[in-house]
Amino acid sequence: MKAFAELYANLDATTSSNAKLAALQGYFSQAPAADAAWAVYFLAGGRPRQLVPTRMLRELATAMADLPDWLFEESYQSVGDLAETISLLLPEVAHTSDEGLAHWVEHQLLSLRGQPPEVIQQRLPELWSQLDRASLMLCLKLITGSFRVGVSKLLVTRALAQLADLDAKRVAQRLVGYTDLSHRPTADSYLKLVAAESPDEHAQRGGQPYPFFLAHALQQPTDQFDALLGPVSDWQAEWKWDGIRAQVVKRDGQLWVWSRGEELVTDRFPELHALAETLPDGVVLDGEIVVWKPGADPAAVAVQPFALLQQRIGRKNLGKKLLADAPVVLLAYDLLEWQGHDLRSIPQHERRRKLEQVVEQYPLAPLHLSPVLQASDWNDLARQREASRSLGVEGLMLKARDALYGVGRTKDMGLWWKWKIDPFSVDAVLIYAQRGHGRRASLYSDYTFAVWDTPPGSCDRTLVPFAKAYSGLTDAEMRKVDAIIRKTTVETFGPVRSVTPTLVFELGFEGIALSKRHKSGIAVRFPRMLRWRLDKPVDEADDLATLQALLS
Repeated sequence: MKAFAELYANLDATTSSNAKLAALQGYFSQAPAADAAWAVYFLAGGRPRQLVPTRMLRELATAMADLPDWLFEESYQSVGDLAETISLLLPEVAHTSDEGLAHWVEHQLLSLRGQPPEVIQQRLPELWSQLDRASLMLCLKLITGSFRVGVSKLLVTRALAQLADLDAKRVAQRLVGYTDLSHRPTADSYLKLVAAESPDEHAQRGGQPYPFFLAHALQQPTDQFDALLGPVSDWQAEWKWDGIRAQVVKRDGQLWVWSRGEELVTDRFPELHALAETLPDGVVLDGEIVVWKPGADPAAVAVQPFALLQQRIGRKNLGKKLLADAPVVLLAYDLLEWQGHDLRSIPQHERRRKLEQVVEQYPLAPLHLSPVLQASDWNDLARQREASRSLGVEGLMLKARDALYGVGRTKDMGLWWKWKIDPFSVDAVLIYAQRGHGRRASLYSDYTFAVWDTPPGSCDRTLVPFAKAYSGLTDAEMRKVDAIIRKTTVETFGPVRSVTPTLVFELGFEGIALSKRHKSGIAVRFPRMLRWRLDKPVDEADDLATLQALLS
């Protein structure tokens, strides 16, 4: 545990990629395989569920530090991170445990889940008494499921590849699915990550998918496309569907469905299980899972809004009514494997032609082909893109016809661009604020926004909250807003401040839907601040009618 805590401190202390790479290589060159397996899991984005309720941790730490509740709360608001707050408030002790990361995770921490409060209250002080401050903070981050450090999965991949003298793309492929909750890191799984390449490695993949190829954002004006991209005929254009990106893997008589976040989601989409019966072995499809409801008009788009699909996300039990109300299909747009052969190294247009043949050969209800758009020039394609809102899509995907299927967001094997439509936007009023976390722990940076319940000129207008946002402002703007919040605070509710409505911001968001959970009756997707409307008085902010008009 101490060695991993030292690695965490070294990674957190620098912004240099080379320094982080050196720290990772230093750790992995010395760590036992079992410890390295868990280190890769956490550093690559693995997030085990919270092991102990936050309330219990706060109560126990407050008692051990002999602090009143209000002082603990003030300390937490000042620091901004629960694990760091507790580690600073508890008396520092000498590090006495020689056990490694794997032992701590498997034998000390995971066994805490589900234990009665009296057992946890007895065991945690015993565990904490063995750890110095740095190791204690790391232990608490693992307990709360809040472990994060400024290291990308790509950097971890590079460190392992250089250490093992392997192609980074090979390590990236082996890492796919490594952080899924169903996977438990072991010494053997780590050794497979860094093992020398073998000729039969592909045949032993089982249900493992391929690393996803990701697109770059395209934001230039259309009149620059010819110079930037060349002729439109060099590109394959498709709708950018608003669903769940997924790979469907059929091997060894079984079917696996993986999300882009490398989470195994097969059980969440039982409609797709029919593909296991008819698709041959050795097939991997890349596409989008969407809710599909064809209407009376066969030419009408059958893809439903993401809000309907969202009702299924996170549900442990999928009842018959939910499955009937929100049936899903896979809109396939790439073929990565056929008859057991990896097709990622053939051009995009050839993979597309083969995909069309497969979908035609196996006409299955839960499998549809994502259509390709035809255009005479970029302006023609831009006109077609204007229909995105009415079709419920986010814009267009542009894929170079000769592009290979790369790993992650790369340009060395070809290009994919996401040409998204402009976001929805409204002018809203800041009414509540809360301190941020990490480097923003001392600033009020998390905001709740509202719109008026009635149009301008109405009597007794009221501001109705509808969205929260914390991104979009510069650090300098954030400091100015923080100063205004402190001067205009009306009331406090724990960590939240209610302020006099004086600030108007233009909020952008990707989607909007009706919601029974929100007071406004509206839910928006991915809200963020586009700009601070210093030119607009509060009375001229938008109202609920503006939001309701966007629904159509």
